[in-house]
Amino acid sequence: MKMDYHMHFEKGSYDEAWAEGFFEAARRRGLSEIGISEHSHTFPEFRDLYYEDLVLDDSFIGAFQQKWLQSNKFKYTLDEYFRFMEKLRRKHTVRTGIEVCNFQDQKKVGEILRAYDFDYIIGSVHFLHGWAYDSSEIKAEWERHSLQEIYEWYTEEVEKLADSGLYDILGHPFNIRLFCFLPDFDVTPYLERAVRALKRADMIVDVNTGTLYRYPIREISPYPDFMKLAAKYDLPVILNSDAHRPEDCGAYHDEAVEYVRKFGYTTTLQLVNRKRNVMDLS
Repeated sequence: MKMDYHMHFEKGSYDEAWAEGFFEAARRRGLSEIGISEHSHTFPEFRDLYYEDLVLDDSFIGAFQQKWLQSNKFKYTLDEYFRFMEKLRRKHTVRTGIEVCNFQDQKKVGEILRAYDFDYIIGSVHFLHGWAYDSSEIKAEWERHSLQEIYEWYTEEVEKLADSGLYDILGHPFNIRLFCFLPDFDVTPYLERAVRALKRADMIVDVNTGTLYRYPIREISPYPDFMKLAAKYDLPVILNSDAHRPEDCGAYHDEAVEYVRKFGYTTTLQLVNRKRNVMDLS
């Protein structure tokens, strides 16, 4: 059974014609069902958390991130999202998820999330000390930090997400390789800390092809060293495209299946109402 639970409508609108493109791509690629995981920056309910956490001063990254927050963000409420998804469910099998950034105030995040009946909740590290490290426009900031520092920061954020108990899935683990800044030191201790945190929290690994087709690294996340540990700790996996455009729904799904099989995986999960159904990989 083929499923893809990590994708976003944000480059379009809550319009059935735009959404239909995702379902058409899913059919072409033989997906049985899909789920939408809108970014938390789609929703004004999360606005204050972004303004609390991000660097928004007059620095290089602060100026960019100020503009980022003012560009096409916070345009639909969570109520509007759920109403639109209900409309889509009249015609399609589709799950309602969300991808939430690694905010520092997890208590406030929990208050927002508990008011809605999601099928699954993805927690993703998108900011390191208030810096949107995956934004190519401010990639120069990478040169100001050692990779040891970045790996430590990233691992700390994974641990915080896991310890909050709010999330089903860790999104695109260790995608800090996305711009090809690769360490020349042993990162095993960081990977083990992250995997142990996910195990304690009973979280799922998002095997994500987005870094394969959207970033210079051109590899599936998480990369093999992480996957070996994920398999060792028996962490479950789901296979996702991280599509931001309709035509990318289900992209490289077969390659992701082949990839996880190398680490001994034979099953994935169907996610419904925060519950898991084990399915054979196909």
